[in-house]
Formats: sequence, C-alpha cells, structure tokens
Amino acid sequence: MTPEDATGDKPHPALLPAGLRDLLPPEAETEAGAVEALMAAFSAHGYQRVKPPLLEFEDTLFAGAGAAMAEQTFRLLDPDTRRMMGVRADMTPQVARIATTRLAGAARPLRLSYAGQCLRQGSDAREPERQIAQAGIELIGADSPEADAEVVAVAAEALASLGVTRTSFDLTHPPLIPALLEESGISSTALARALDRKDAAAVARHAGTLAGTLTELLLAAGPAARALAALAAAPLTTRAREHADRLAATVAAIEARAPGLVLTVDPVEFRGLRYHTGVSVTIYAPGRVEELGRGGRYLCGEAEPATGITLYPDSVLRAAPARPARARLYVPHGMDGAAQRAAGFATVAGLAPVADQAAEARRLGCGYVLGADGKPVLLEQRHG
Repeated sequence: MTPEDATGDKPHPALLPAGLRDLLPPEAETEAGAVEALMAAFSAHGYQRVKPPLLEFEDTLFAGAGAAMAEQTFRLLDPDTRRMMGVRADMTPQVARIATTRLAGAARPLRLSYAGQCLRQGSDAREPERQIAQAGIELIGADSPEADAEVVAVAAEALASLGVTRTSFDLTHPPLIPALLEESGISSTALARALDRKDAAAVARHAGTLAGTLTELLLAAGPAARALAALAAAPLTTRAREHADRLAATVAAIEARAPGLVLTVDPVEFRGLRYHTGVSVTIYAPGRVEELGRGGRYLCGEAEPATGITLYPDSVLRAAPARPARARLYVPHGMDGAAQRAAGFATVAGLAPVADQAAEARRLGCGYVLGADGKPVLLEQRHG
C-alpha cells in the first residue's frame, strides 16, 4: 500500500502510524482465542484476573517498578485535571500498584493474572511493533526458588495449551555480575559494553583481575548444567556467590516441578527489564529470534518480593501450530441455525431468498450450507 491515494497528496485512509496495524479476520479472532486459552491456564493454577486501566497519572504509573518504563511511555495531558498521564508500556507495574493498594490486605502469596494491550515508543528495527499484546501472571509476597519455579512451570503449561511445547527457558540473574564487579572494585563502561556484546576478547582486555573468571563464565552460557558447574567453580565474591546459589536453587526447583523443560543459563547476562532484582527468564522457541515471553523477580512497592512472567500472544501465535478456523455455515433465509451453532458452526444467516444458495454461501466465505433436511452440506471447493 502506498501512503497516498490517487489524488497524490491525501494520505490513504488505511495508512497507520509506524509500528501499529489493523488485525483482520480471522487473525483477530485467533488472537482473542489464544489470549483466553492462556488466561484459562493461569486461572487453573489459582491466578485471579485483574484489569488495570489503559491510562494512569504519571506519578502512579512511574512509581516503583514503573520508573523503568518511563522512557518508553507515551504521555498526554488530561484535559480535566491538567495533569500528565501515560499510556501503559508494560502491565506488571500496574499489577504491582494494585497489589500494594487495592489488594494490600489480601492474603499472601497473592496470585494475579492479566491481559491487555500496551503501547511503547522508541521502537527500532528489532522490535518494530509499538502496540504489544500481553498476558501474564504475578506471584506476590513469596521469595523462594519454589515461587520462581511456579511461574515458569505455569507459563510453560499455558504455552502448551496453544501447542507451543518446544521452548527454551533462558535463565539469568541480572544482579550477579554487577555485584561481582562492585565487590571487586571494578567500574568500567568498556567492560559492561563488552559483556553486553558477549565479546570475549574485549572482556579479557578490560576485566583486569576478573578476566579469567568472566571469560570462563561468558563461554559457559548454554545448557543449565554446564553453566551452573562453571558458576560453582568460579572464585566469586560473597554477594555474587549468594546470587549464583539462588540461581542454582531455582534451576533445581524448576527441574523438580517441570522436569521436561529445556533450561539454559547465561551467567553474565545482566540486561532485561530494569526493575528485575533476581532470577529472570526469557522464553524462546527453536528457530525463532523473537521472545515469546519474559519475566523475573522484582520488588512490589517498596520492599515486597514478587516474581512473574509476561507472555506476548502475537509472538506465541507465530510459533504455534496453525489453529483451524471455525467452520462457517450458510443458513438460507427462513431457516434456523441454532442446532448447528450448538454443534460448533459459525452460522451466517441469509437475509433474503437467493436463487443459488451454494453460490451465496461461497460469496460469504462459508464452506457449508444448511440443507433442507436441517443437516450441513459440505460445498465443493472451486479453484481458479
């Protein structure tokens, strides 16, 4: 589609801002069904659904964990109060706000789920979409490897409900390397960039006395057993060792609860959402670069421990097996399709008599027509 119509200077009415798109049939219904399947899996494990608003005042939207999303947030002025508002860029900070205010007196651990659309600015070639669907869970008030394992296992089960079973859960512990560098007295922007790029040669040049340790850990990224063995053998400082032990305990808890999951560990990765304070996870599918989901441990409010995972339904559907569309049945004028709807058909009622019911059914995208005996008749497929 070109951005201009035939007049040459008027924008085409279908043109949308970069990073935004219309979702048409049948994709829109497929996405809605996928979100509900994910939410049903969350609900089965006791996660209760909440629905935060699309907009909030800046001072509440950016409180606590929300401060990390400030740079990606679209802002606008509320014409009633003359206060600045933001369109949510991520739903986790909103759920944290609900947990610490409206549900402050609810029993802990608190299990909440959510689904909705988010809007982000500053998109790039790697993440061109600015409107992002999210569906996720938060486990608030528990700080243990078992809590971390639960959100991973529930996310895996939710993905499996859509046929996405070949997944890899990539575990990291973002505070580990910063703690090691701080306790070792090393502060180097060049080293941080080298670790971020996974540049072993540059790490060796800039890491000083930690060159050997960091290089070994950098090269150990991969299957969980290998990476954890490297961490266990590494000469870590006190706080770094505590982080490494927690990562190992979390892996053990996940393997005990969901032994079939593919787990990888990157010991030196410290990126991710900036509000993560402990074990974090990113979910991938084989052969795909985009993330299916991301989560990790953070602080809810000032100090309450929490962990959670957000799945991205659009990415999940691209990795999932194709879901068959609901069969469409043309119901001729004057006939009732209630029984067929109960049987699973999507019925399309004729609003007036037609001479050729089969042709009308095809024109309206139906693969079946209701016969005079009340039974669906499969139409022959015409090609060309």
